[in-house]
Amino acid sequence: MRDAELIPAAGRVIAISGGGRGLGAAIARKLHGEGYTLALGVRDPGAARARLGFAERASFHGYDATKPATAEAWIEATVAAHGRLDGLINNAGILRRVTWDEGGEEELDELWTVNVKSPFRATKAALPHLRAAGHGRVVNIASTDGKRIRDASVSIGYAMSKHALVALSQATKLAGWEEGVRVTALCPGAIDTELLAGLPGISANRLSPATIAEIVSLLLRLPDTATIAELVVNTRSEHSY
Repeated sequence: MRDAELIPAAGRVIAISGGGRGLGAAIARKLHGEGYTLALGVRDPGAARARLGFAERASFHGYDATKPATAEAWIEATVAAHGRLDGLINNAGILRRVTWDEGGEEELDELWTVNVKSPFRATKAALPHLRAAGHGRVVNIASTDGKRIRDASVSIGYAMSKHALVALSQATKLAGWEEGVRVTALCPGAIDTELLAGLPGISANRLSPATIAEIVSLLLRLPDTATIAELVVNTRSEHSY
C-alpha cells in the first residue's frame, strides 16, 4: 500500500468510550500521539484529564454506559466542541461471570446494558456525523469470545454480549457503506488489563494494550478500499470460528 492511500490523522476527530483508563487510555495515548483530536467519553472527566495529561486536541465528556441519555449527549458535545466526528471507538465494556452454574438475570442485564445497548446508542447518535465526514470509521472492541465458544467456564453471558456486538458491527457497516463509513469488529484474545483480574480459565499469554492500540490506529488509517470487517487477534493456537 502506498503511503498516499492512508488517511492522515490531522483534522480527524475520534470519540472513544471508556478512554480514561485501561485499554481505552492506551488507545487514546496512541491516537493523540499521532495527531488525532480526541473526544473521550468517561465517567469522571476531571480524573481522566488529569490521568492522561493531554494539553490540546482533546475534550473530556461525561459518559456512563449504564445511563442511556449520556450517549447522545457525549456525541453531540463532541460535535459542538470540534465541529465534526470522523471516528467512534466503542471500547467501554464489562465482564461478568454467567455460566450454567453461576450468575443470573442481574449479571446478564449488566452485560447487555454495557456491552450491547450502550454501543448501539453511541453508534446511532454518531452515524449521521460519520456519514457526513466522508471517511467515517467505527471500531468495536469485541473479543475472540464474540466469534466462538471455547468452553463454558469463563462466561457464557459475556460471549453472548460480544457476539451481539459483532452483529452490531455488521449492521453499522451496511448502514453507512455508501457514505464511506467503514466498521471493524476487533476481536482480541485476553488483554492484560484489570478486566480479567482474578478470573479463572484465562490464557496466561495476554496481549498488551499497546498492541491493540497499534491495531486500532491502523484500522483508522486504512482507505475505504481496504476495509476489514472483522479482525481476530489470538493469544493461543486455536480456531476462532
